[in-house]
Amino acid sequence: MTTDRTDLDHAVHALKRDLLAPGGPRISTMHNYNFAILPYDPEDELKLRSRIKRLSEDLRAEGWAVCSIALHRLLLDRLKRLGEGRIESLIERERALAEDDPEGALEHLTEILAREIEGPDGLAADVAEEVAKFRATLDPGTPSVVLIGRAGALYPFFRTSALLKHLDGRTGNVPVVLLYPGKRRDLSALSFMGELQPDRDYRPRIYGAFDVGRPA
Repeated sequence: MTTDRTDLDHAVHALKRDLLAPGGPRISTMHNYNFAILPYDPEDELKLRSRIKRLSEDLRAEGWAVCSIALHRLLLDRLKRLGEGRIESLIERERALAEDDPEGALEHLTEILAREIEGPDGLAADVAEEVAKFRATLDPGTPSVVLIGRAGALYPFFRTSALLKHLDGRTGNVPVVLLYPGKRRDLSALSFMGELQPDRDYRPRIYGAFDVGRPA
């Protein structure tokens, strides 16, 4: 019997299999580094959300606790904390620059936003706080996973490889999966949104086309 599974379906299936593996999750081969990345074509955003919703429902049916973190919400919350006046100032400055130099305007805005969202005290700190709140709700022994999505909202202001690097040691070793909109160029290279230069600064396991051949 054949199926019409896409690469995305195979990747989600492989992730589910490894989360539910006998003896506990095995999404990573590194001790005390329980991170993984699930890349998907940015055009498949709605399909990805549907597959992840189904995965979450299946895991909860197995007694799991699932925490979904939307990066676009964290980004908006962080921008709101800048204050209305500061945001209006950024918008007006970007508009003024864009009239003569659209690329320069984007570079300027990127530089400003990077100061707010990059580094260990940026969005990584917000994610770590969400994970800590989630862990505080868990009963001892409850299997759990954190799914980080809506990363496309960070383009082109933020490289997600930095996010996972700054989360290391701040998640209590709960399995964390980053849902990554982009292109997988080879075994270890990912291009954010399929637009940026491929980044090989990734330690976590990457799910995707290279998992298709593994036995179910």
